Amino acid sequence: MEKFPPPIENADLRVLIIDNQSLVHDQIIHALREVGIKKVSCALNAYHALRECENQQFDFVLIAFNISHDKDGFHLFEELKHHQHITDKTTVIFLSAETSHELVNCIVELQPDDFWVKPLDRKRIENRLQYLISIRHKLHKLLHCLYQRDYAAAIYYAERHMSDPLMQEFHPRLRRIIGDCLMALREFKQAEQYYLNMLDHYDHAWVHIGLAKSLFRQKNAEAGEALVEDLLERDDTRFQILDLMAQFYLEQEAYDKAYEKIKQASRLAPRNIERNRRLWDLARLNRDRQGQLKAVQNMAKFAKNSIHDSPELSLNVIRSTIDLATSLNQEEADQLIKRADYEITQLHSKKGVGRELAEQLDVIKARMLCICNQKRDAEAIMKAKKPELSGLSMEDNLDKMKAFHELGMKEHCLVLLDKLRQQIEGDTFSSHVVDEYLKQEEIERRDISFYDERVKGDGGGQL
Repeated sequence: MEKFPPPIENADLRVLIIDNQSLVHDQIIHALREVGIKKVSCALNAYHALRECENQQFDFVLIAFNISHDKDGFHLFEELKHHQHITDKTTVIFLSAETSHELVNCIVELQPDDFWVKPLDRKRIENRLQYLISIRHKLHKLLHCLYQRDYAAAIYYAERHMSDPLMQEFHPRLRRIIGDCLMALREFKQAEQYYLNMLDHYDHAWVHIGLAKSLFRQKNAEAGEALVEDLLERDDTRFQILDLMAQFYLEQEAYDKAYEKIKQASRLAPRNIERNRRLWDLARLNRDRQGQLKAVQNMAKFAKNSIHDSPELSLNVIRSTIDLATSLNQEEADQLIKRADYEITQLHSKKGVGRELAEQLDVIKARMLCICNQKRDAEAIMKAKKPELSGLSMEDNLDKMKAFHELGMKEHCLVLLDKLRQQIEGDTFSSHVVDEYLKQEEIERRDISFYDERVKGDGGGQL
């Protein structure tokens, strides 16, 4: 066995409290002192918290959900993890007076070590701190193995602890760690048997979810789907099961089923940007333009002031608004075009954004003019554009392709479509789904072009 670094003593533990209420700081500081922790820093807002984390690494981080107007605790948690201010070695405690299912689901996804409900009770704070500190000390070697991704060694230490009567208070956590390690090692059959044995004694949500995961990872859809029927009725398992089923259907390329499950999961935990991105891709693939717009609106809403925030999100809202407008009657389309025009004005009001996004906004303007039957003006814009991939994103190039198509510039459209297929090559979820979408587009565009030529040949007009 490798030599393990010694656990950090209480007097050397560094703690950061992030909360906009000084009273909360005082309560926690007093509790920390009772357990021998004196190296405590406090932050009243996200900006201050980030400055503190840039100066030193903390062993404990306590984050309140409501900390400031510019950034909530959920977004700050993500940002601290992204910048490695929070790592697998950090004990994270989330604080919130709100306990709605939506918020709790979102917090569970970030996997903090504990969740404290406000108003805080001094005695309970001390008890939970003692428990969390004892985990760091008594499970030190096990936690080090997990941090090193040495899952076989982690199972070894977990099983040793399970045989120690003095470690009984940690048994629930140890059982869960063993199951997680088996899954991480891809020992899915062994994990299935492990969770089945657990079910004989425990009805915990993680046991049921672990069993379902092990079945789906073995491609045992029949047994997995039979199991999840009951779990979808339970409040403590519904969200994670929906997410699990969505992922399984994605892997099976059953995009219609995946879309239905991910829509339900997004309603239960709406803040996850990556899930909303998958929802957007699946809405596009399933030709649900209303769902596509809703997904990108959620992305823009929940990404505000987070590490995910960018002008491109606003652009994608405008594009999805235009996509929806193309499928509606003129009166409904005009209302959406007014909304898109307002969003463009808002974008222009941000310093430097108008110049930075000039190329993309030109294409958007052409599409809007086309919907408003001002095709001559739209053509004047797009005739200056070449059917070449720009150095911009796939979404920018996809929008250009749509503009060419909507103006009847079919050769330009098909040339760009072929190049787009090459641009998104890869094995990521988004590239795979968009590739499927482009295959549909290619068939549709070429069929329209073929039908158009036949109509011309028969003496008919253009479509």
